Amino acid sequence: MTQQKRVLILGGTGDAVELAGKIAEIPEVEVINSLAGRTQQPIVPSENTRIGGFGGIAGLTAYLREQQIDWLIDATHPFAAQISLNAAAAATAVNIPHLMLIRSAWNPVAGDDWIEVESNAAAAAVLPGLAQRIFLTIGRQELAAFAHLKIWFLMRMIDPPLPDTTVPPGKLLLARGPFSLENERSLLQQYEIGAIVSKNSGGTATYAKIIAARELGIPVVMVQRPPLPPGEKVADVETALSWLRDRISK
Repeated sequence: MTQQKRVLILGGTGDAVELAGKIAEIPEVEVINSLAGRTQQPIVPSENTRIGGFGGIAGLTAYLREQQIDWLIDATHPFAAQISLNAAAAATAVNIPHLMLIRSAWNPVAGDDWIEVESNAAAAAVLPGLAQRIFLTIGRQELAAFAHLKIWFLMRMIDPPLPDTTVPPGKLLLARGPFSLENERSLLQQYEIGAIVSKNSGGTATYAKIIAARELGIPVVMVQRPPLPPGEKVADVETALSWLRDRISK
């Protein structure tokens, strides 16, 4: 009897959940899901899911060896730069195939008014004089970068900020996407938003706010993605699945 192979998926995105479900249907492969544990009620793909960090490159390398992982798929958020770097290094250390599933970034189209910046600090620097009511959609972990500004913020995130977080003035809105265009348009109008700050996350779950901003003539301060480590990359679940099937058949 052929020994079952193991694939570890570093998750945290909708694509990771979808991919895990499809791999679970392959009889000769066991899929293990890993979540960082940054959200209080994460979407857990299956019972075979671990939650929490590994302890850097050394910890992940040890886990790959102990669990006899055959393939590593990094399907984390495009802004989870550190875990992607750790994954690439750990996969190299144990000499197993490694894939990054990174959804394509958004690109401006006709009618968009984007101010592209390299970091949250750079985003905060361009806001004075741009608008007095800002829709801040960067998650809860980097709110402090905007706390010094005398600007009102509508801050949307999945979970509330941790107790010791310095929070900008304004209103917290707890919600999980996907969001409809009607919802986003109504939100921008209801709170008289003059500009949006967004990470270039890509995908469809939160893109409606970009369409709504385009329709309403609202500028978007777009934080660009951090650089990724070298290695094989795909942009969608089906291509990632094909990558794995190719290696199963070898």
